Amino acid sequence: MANPRRNSLSSNTQNSDSNSFNVHNLSRLSFLITFLKRPQAFPLLLSIFVFITWISLRLQHSDFSKSQKNWSSIEDDDVKANLVRFNSHFPSPISKDKRGWLFNPVSLALELCSWTWFELDLHRKSNAALGNLVYPVLGCGAVNCVSQHLGEIRPGAMRGNHRHYSVNETFIIWGAKTKFRLENNQIDDKGYAEVIVGAAEVAVAASPSGTAHALVNVDPVLSTFFIGCQDGVINNNNSTSDYNVWKDL
Repeated sequence: MANPRRNSLSSNTQNSDSNSFNVHNLSRLSFLITFLKRPQAFPLLLSIFVFITWISLRLQHSDFSKSQKNWSSIEDDDVKANLVRFNSHFPSPISKDKRGWLFNPVSLALELCSWTWFELDLHRKSNAALGNLVYPVLGCGAVNCVSQHLGEIRPGAMRGNHRHYSVNETFIIWGAKTKFRLENNQIDDKGYAEVIVGAAEVAVAASPSGTAHALVNVDPVLSTFFIGCQDGVINNNNSTSDYNVWKDL
């Protein structure tokens, strides 16, 4: 049978220990609050604030550097593929209001033909004065639309993979994650440049005459849509075109 007196003594001891612990903690807290109110605490608080700020800036700089490096790599690949990409959401150079994007593909391609990446970057941010030129963004595609086609590329399917010697072409690509490949003999190891256009992007790509190109939908769900504009008429029965250029597509 339990001894009530012993249980009472045990309970009192536990309560006493708990009260002592709480009083000790309150004493520490009171001492800290009193210390922080003194002028001598200011240098310590300032040092802590500066240290936290330094850590925060270091982390932000690291993230920014990685982002800039990734974007620079994308830009370089786009130049090699003769392509310029835009965000399809408002605001962007091709989306002036919340109704969506709208532009003249031929005039935009011809305008970009003489732009530089530096100018394009400034155009995206503001209409500030342009600085020194760097290098052309697009090799010129179609100078007018003698023939045009609007098409869909379903997931896993491909369009193009051919080379036309008699016409220049301009493409507008949107709707899904899409691989665009363009023949580029300046790339020694492969002989072509290849980029991925995101589902939320609109890309303008130029394929000068004699340059092979291909569009591949690599999206698991969405369809790619594109407009092809050519400044001449292609006769598929003559030898002005090569087909099935790349065997790995």
